[in-house]
Amino acid sequence: MWILISFWVIALAAVIATIKYRKPLLLTVPFFAMLGFLVVQIAMVPMPFWETVRFVFSLR
Repeated sequence: MWILISFWVIALAAVIATIKYRKPLLLTVPFFAMLGFLVVQIAMVPMPFWETVRFVFSLR
């Protein structure tokens, strides 16, 4: 649950910073945060990294 709350906080901070500083590139910050979280979760699996990535993306 804390992960969801932290993503909402990051997204809200990015929107506020975008409005305040007028830099729309800041709206990409939440996407990079989600990508980083995905990489960390894949790295926590006790299998080799690329094998895990292949397994995750081969699920149907």
